[in-house]
Amino acid sequence: MIQSMTGYGKSVIQLPTKKISIEIKSLNSKNLDLNTRMPSLYREKELSIRKLIATKLIRGKIDFSLYMEVTGEETSTQINKTVVNQYIKQLKEVVNGDETELLKMAIRLPDALTTERDEIDEDEWSQIAKEIDSSLEKIYQYRLDEGESLERDFFERVENISNLLDDVIEMDPERIEGVRERLQKGIADIKEKVDENRFEQELVYYIEKFDITEEKVRLKNHLDYFLKALKSDDSNGKKLGFIGQEMGREINTIGSKSNYAPMQKLVVQMKDELEKIKEQLLNVL
Repeated sequence: MIQSMTGYGKSVIQLPTKKISIEIKSLNSKNLDLNTRMPSLYREKELSIRKLIATKLIRGKIDFSLYMEVTGEETSTQINKTVVNQYIKQLKEVVNGDETELLKMAIRLPDALTTERDEIDEDEWSQIAKEIDSSLEKIYQYRLDEGESLERDFFERVENISNLLDDVIEMDPERIEGVRERLQKGIADIKEKVDENRFEQELVYYIEKFDITEEKVRLKNHLDYFLKALKSDDSNGKKLGFIGQEMGREINTIGSKSNYAPMQKLVVQMKDELEKIKEQLLNVL
């Protein structure tokens, strides 16, 4: 079953002194393009998070965000009283001012506040890691749901191309007869007596030149292979893209060989359907 590269997953967990929100967004990309945002406290876990996301999501432009909101009374930031008092003392030597105003100035100066680096609580992190897994499951399910929608569209487009190919096959004898008639008319117009054997040889040459039997067979095979790949257990957008390119090559060759307006109209419709397939394939994992 195919997967889309578009997805979204979010989880929120309330810890004793903080609320953690986890968001994962995914868009299409040729490779894995992963961006992470998280508080510095959890930076040491970034590598393991990246490995986990790469294993689960494989490919796409992925944004991972971990937000922390302190809800308790704990704070790791403290006023450096010694430094602040020294600042106030020096300020008094420069200006005469109210103690409150001097304090406001001092508190903005370097080293007035100190922040103690917290250590990760492993029990707390264990709960956060579970929510990261939960977010990944949500985005994975989102991708599967989007993949089902894409799959239905692909089946419809391939069926349309197949039906148009059937019309081409049905029309082909009429096209070949048209080639024969044009050649005969051309000979008649110049009012020249021709060698019938030579005429038949030239006719065979032109018919072989415009013959699309191989292209019809190959296109049919490519359509069947595309549907088979859609039904496979893995999602391989690149493989489907390669098959789409081969389909396009056969359709283009049929168009260039057809030399018959009604058939070329069918080819244009096939190209239109294939173009829609290619656009959607850019979003398949």
